[in-house]
Amino acid sequence: MHACDQPTPEALYPFDARGVAKRFRHAAIFGALDSLMPGETMRFCNDHDPLPLLAQLGQRYGERLGIVYRQREPGAIVIDFSVVG
Repeated sequence: MHACDQPTPEALYPFDARGVAKRFRHAAIFGALDSLMPGETMRFCNDHDPLPLLAQLGQRYGERLGIVYRQREPGAIVIDFSVVG
């Protein structure tokens, strides 16, 4: 089972980037992350490893954003982005 298809706890919000047009994807991700409160997590699902995005997130959020890979296989990437208080 793909990690994005599993039930999520209350403070964990799924974001499936595979359904967002590529030209809008980064803006949608930034908007979703900006709406999270400390202690909340966005479970990000994608079909490829978003290394350029991770670099942008590091520049934009720094240590305020925790990044943990939950699944890292070709065609199935799942990352938890957590807002640190």
